[in-house]
Formats: sequence, structure tokens, C-alpha cells
Amino acid sequence: MNPLWLSNRGRTLLGAGLALGLLLAIALSAALLPERGLSSNLGQRALPPDSAHLFGTDPLGREMLVRTLKGLAVSLQVGLLSASLAALLAVALGVLSALHRYLDFCVAALIDLTMALPHLVLLILISIAAGGGTRGVIVAVILSHWPNLARVVRAEVHALLVADYVAIAAKLGRSRWQVALQHVLPQVLPQVLVGAVLLFPHAILHEAGMTFLGFGLEPHLPAIGVLLAESMRYLTAGLWWLGVLPGLSLLLMVLTFERVASGLRLVLDPRRSQE
Repeated sequence: MNPLWLSNRGRTLLGAGLALGLLLAIALSAALLPERGLSSNLGQRALPPDSAHLFGTDPLGREMLVRTLKGLAVSLQVGLLSASLAALLAVALGVLSALHRYLDFCVAALIDLTMALPHLVLLILISIAAGGGTRGVIVAVILSHWPNLARVVRAEVHALLVADYVAIAAKLGRSRWQVALQHVLPQVLPQVLVGAVLLFPHAILHEAGMTFLGFGLEPHLPAIGVLLAESMRYLTAGLWWLGVLPGLSLLLMVLTFERVASGLRLVLDPRRSQE
């Protein structure tokens, strides 16, 4: 038998652990970095990346490394909050579909209706209706990102409802609520947990995209979308680092969530426990 670290399972778990450590490092570094990096320093305007300024400086002399890490932390907070609430909404609607055929029809129709609408347009409209800013982005992501996960939960619920132990519980006098909460919900939680982790990168990317278009976070926040929007004015002047490095950092953080989700799926799926 191969050592754990040589197996697919070991490599996946190692990658997930390193990815999770990277996310924690981003959050901690953003909290510990001094705020003076966000202050203007006209004597160091538009400096390219070097050993003293790893990400260079912007036209106001602010450290791009500090602004990027602070922006990643903001995106992480918004993504975690909105994706977590979207996952809760998805599991609530998915489990409700187990209670009654009419509720199941309503949930299915709501899923199809939401998924039929253009995603970015729906995000922008909900954000504007919710007042814009950080609150608008969070509400928009919650109300637009639940359908895919809810569809998975609903399918899993329907598969569980025909299981023998669920049928026996119903014949023993268990109510629909008891069956849903005691027998259905615990079985779908692993899929919900993995699905929630996979929602994070979608939430982060859509938050950055909305902010880039001017419908997202407030301009005074050091969000990645704000940095990318500001960089558009200077890319033709050769200040490539203003957009490339924050964009690559956002991409790296999004990819780390995929690694975390892969490790989580491996741990929670008993069929892959021997890999």
C-alpha cells in the first residue's frame, strides 16, 4: 500500500490544507498590515514592482501589495457571508420540497425561473433594488446563487424519500417535518457543505465584477473590483501592475477554494475513502 502522502487522497488533502492555509494567511496579513500603506505618498508615485515594493505603487504612491491584500480580505468577507447565506437558503428550500408535493412544485418553479434570468443582469437589478453598496452586493449574491445548490439538494431529497428507512419512519407515524429534519437533512448536509465552498469563488468573482462595473462595493474600499476599475485609466500608460497583479491574486484565491472543496469532498464522500 502506498504511503498516505503518495496516494490521490493524500495529495488532495495536502493541497486542500495548503489552500486553506493560504486563505487564512490572506485574512491575517490583511489584518496585520499597517494602514499607512493605504495613505498617499506623492514621492513614490507609479513605481514598478521591485524588492522594496513587491506589487509597485499606484499614481498616488499607495502600496499596491497592501491594497491588494486588503481587497482580497474584503472580497473574502463578502464572499463568505453571501455564499453561506445562499447555501442556507438553498438547503431550506431543498428540504421544504420534501414536505408536500405543492411545495416541491413551487420550489422547482422558483429554481427554473431564477436560473432562466440573465445572471449578471439579475445581480445588478437586485443590488440596485437593495440600495447598492456592500449590502446590495450581498443581497444580490444571496438571491441569485442559491438555485444550483438548491437543485442538487432537491434531487438528493427526492432520492432519499424513496429509501427504505425513510418509508419505514413514515409508516411508524413520523410526521413530514420529523422525516425531513431527522432523516433527510442530515444526509444532505455533506453535499451542502461542499456546495457552499464551491459557491464562495462564484460569489467573490461576481462581487468583483459588479464592483468593476460600478454596481458593487463603495469606491473608497480597497476592493479588488475597485483596483481593477482604477487600473483601466493607467494601463495604456504602461502601468500594467495596477491591474495584472491584483487580478492574478484574485484568480489565485478563487482557485484555492476549488482545492479546499476537492479535499472536503474527498473527506465527506465515503465512496472515495479508500483512494
